[in-house]
Amino acid sequence: MTMTNRMAAEFLGTFWLTFGGCGSAVLAAAFPGLGIGFAGVALAFGLTVLTGAYAVGPISGGHFNPAVTIGLWVGRRIPGRDIPPYVIAQVAGAIAAAAVLYVIASGKPGFEPGGFASNGYGEFSPGHYSLAACLLMEVVATFFFLIVIMGSTAQNAPGGFAPIAIGLALTLIHLISIPVTNTSVNPARSTGPALFAGAAQIQQLWLFWVAPIAGGALGGLVARLLGEATASADKPGIATDPASGR
Repeated sequence: MTMTNRMAAEFLGTFWLTFGGCGSAVLAAAFPGLGIGFAGVALAFGLTVLTGAYAVGPISGGHFNPAVTIGLWVGRRIPGRDIPPYVIAQVAGAIAAAAVLYVIASGKPGFEPGGFASNGYGEFSPGHYSLAACLLMEVVATFFFLIVIMGSTAQNAPGGFAPIAIGLALTLIHLISIPVTNTSVNPARSTGPALFAGAAQIQQLWLFWVAPIAGGALGGLVARLLGEATASADKPGIATDPASGR
């Protein structure tokens, strides 16, 4: 696949993740009497990754997330030259999705953007958790997200099931962390809605770049070391091919 094709796939996948996940929070979760709640939003995010990975994952690898791209680079699954174009496509997809979502949401009389599914700490945390608590949550959640991604896409993992494991992992992460940060684990997903939520959310956006990338890089490193140890000690001849994404 050409880089143009891969960037297009990352744009579409990240658009779908942001539109579906954040859209469930902005449009469906708050609907009077019929809101889907935290559990529904968590499931929506998981379903976007699961379906998006099956749809365009064969083209780009289905990252849809700068923290995942950087984590996979640390884990020696992708070359460093892929990072800039992937991140650009992911951020562009998230911003485009947030813009479309804003136009749809503003079609309702009396619409107020409010938090617009943005992430935050302190005053802008759903549960008013501190900066330190939110930082730790995002690092730990993204760390384990990369562990699941790396493990489920390893060469010796069952074929064809990775999107299911990854989608369920993201659902679980949202069930745990929505009350704390409204769940980022994805700098692109955080950037799109923040641009439409307001200056205060934009000022807090730095955390939702720093923490997920740190957690993703650490998860990629630990998963790589675990995989190398397993391949050498228990399963000779089985190792991850960095060029294959498997």
